[in-house]
Amino acid sequence: MRQKNLWHPRNIVVIGHVDAGKSTLMGRLLYELGRVDEKTKRANERGSSKVGKSSFSWAWGLDGTTEERERGITMDIAQQYFTTPHRQITVLDAPGHKDFVPNMISGASQADCAVLVVDAGIGQFEAGFERGGQTREHVILVRSLGVSQVIVAVNKLDQVDWSRARFEEIESSLRLFLGQSGFSGSKITFVPVGATLGVNLVGREGEESKELDEWYSGPTLVDCLDKLEPPLRDYTNLFRLPISNIFKMQSMSGVFVAGRIASGIVQAGEKVRAMPGDDSVIGSVKSIEVEDESVNWAMAGMNVAIALANIDPVNLNIGSVLCFPGEAVALTTVFTARIIVFDIAIPITPGASVELFNQSRDVPATISKLLSLMDRSTGKASRKNPRVLSKGASAEVEISLRGTDNNVPSKGIPLEQFAANKDMGRILLRRNGETIAAGIVLEILK
Repeated sequence: MRQKNLWHPRNIVVIGHVDAGKSTLMGRLLYELGRVDEKTKRANERGSSKVGKSSFSWAWGLDGTTEERERGITMDIAQQYFTTPHRQITVLDAPGHKDFVPNMISGASQADCAVLVVDAGIGQFEAGFERGGQTREHVILVRSLGVSQVIVAVNKLDQVDWSRARFEEIESSLRLFLGQSGFSGSKITFVPVGATLGVNLVGREGEESKELDEWYSGPTLVDCLDKLEPPLRDYTNLFRLPISNIFKMQSMSGVFVAGRIASGIVQAGEKVRAMPGDDSVIGSVKSIEVEDESVNWAMAGMNVAIALANIDPVNLNIGSVLCFPGEAVALTTVFTARIIVFDIAIPITPGASVELFNQSRDVPATISKLLSLMDRSTGKASRKNPRVLSKGASAEVEISLRGTDNNVPSKGIPLEQFAANKDMGRILLRRNGETIAAGIVLEILK
């Protein structure tokens, strides 16, 4: 693996409202960068036309399943790689439809940066941005999961005649909202693009770019990606790999696990175990792949595929955490957390049932106690034992996991204090298909 690839990886999640053109944008970008050849491009054009979805041919570069291609929407996380002059980019294309937000959370938890794709069409941007659209929820989710850099690709600008006024209108609305959501102004970049035409992705040559060139002389999308700042990596902490995928390969024995290393370093040949899992099941790392290249070791922040020996797939689950046997992550069923409550219609009360998300795992849980309201300016408790939590509240709460069956207690999930491991200590809470709060783990109680 080239040195620049090893030390300059960036993991980006592509987010935005359904039909904003996320998969089309990334599919066209992969083609422009030579990651999709002419043969595959023609096959995608024929295939999409055959099922009556010819306008989705570029998206077929990322939407790989039959159902995704027939429905014309992304349902799971699609992953691809490409290289810019100074960066090795891993792309996680997230679903935009509200039914698949849990899959989007799984992708965002592996990301360093977000590319927010918005539809510049009249009425289309507004539909995605107003209440009920996924633009707002996606932005709040990725910021809550630790993503601090965002590139806003204002797509389909060709459909409004490359209007500068429309671009600036969208930028004004979104920049304010992104700031309110916790993004620093210096970490927000806006770029106008026409994904289907390939305008301003890699360059602005050709007849299609003339109208944009009349008023825009800024960076292309690739220029923006190439300047992404390096995120802080937790290299020196204990090895933690939350598993986001498990698969077998016909050409090789054993099982592969994939995910983004949350902390630490792992080398080929080392002994590992999965948590939760049987104490007696200890496997070893046969090989490691990073961006389709075989490497001897990998570290925090890298998306890896690890071949394991002596571990049966039945002992592995999505959301399990791979670690070293003597440094296993603890399993918890009760913990305290500091949360920020989002824009909710129904307040949170003690005993509220929620879905708890951490990394690629989601489990049923109960907000068992409201411990205190927090002053967001000082970080200190302003009121003990509040009766309810309304929108915008900052609070410390106790959360207890529930079994999937009311008569079966939870076996616990791998969590750590945020102070000890940031990636392992972030949580999201959802209720009735809506994200209601995000927070950090303060203390493990059980």
